[in-house]
Amino acid sequence: MKDSVVTQRDQLADAARDGDWSTVLTILATHPDWTNTTRIGGTSGYTSLHQAAWHGTDPGIVISLLDLGAWRTVRTADGQRAADVAEQRGHGHLRGLLRPVIQHPVPAATLEELQRRLHTLIHERAGNLVAEHRLRLPELEPLTELATPTCWFPVPGMYGGFNYQLRGAELTVRSWCRVVGGSGQTHRISADATELTESGWA
Repeated sequence: MKDSVVTQRDQLADAARDGDWSTVLTILATHPDWTNTTRIGGTSGYTSLHQAAWHGTDPGIVISLLDLGAWRTVRTADGQRAADVAEQRGHGHLRGLLRPVIQHPVPAATLEELQRRLHTLIHERAGNLVAEHRLRLPELEPLTELATPTCWFPVPGMYGGFNYQLRGAELTVRSWCRVVGGSGQTHRISADATELTESGWA
């Protein structure tokens, strides 16, 4: 990443940690795609919403983060959602706002297996780049709360990445490198198998 981006991301993480919500919301107004990011190189996995839960901030701040697209289901490195953080800190006034609203329910065991298979596919297609950039691989639980359950996972150096969409209890994954002709592949992932359904389209 450019030094300017790293600096801004650090400013965002610092502001959320310190409860400086004016700075957080100012940065996110310009970069709404950073709403669910964590500190670059950090280990806690706290997003701005997790920090808001930790601080027990005013509900209006939480609503602003949710309006920017904050995910209630994203988890920290130790598996906590923002609602869990708020509960442990005794911030009951945020309980209703932070409770996940699931629009596409999938059994937990199925979701876990889909995620494991997706991560395996990412490693097969771009494992060297994942290791080089120490990427945190995507979680699938946030898909269950999105109106359109689709996300994009870019991979630095791949000049492309992985588009993954939840379809019932299965995933459709499209991956490609835009500088390599014919690199596109489409996979269907179920709890039982990963199947290549199309290739050579990019």
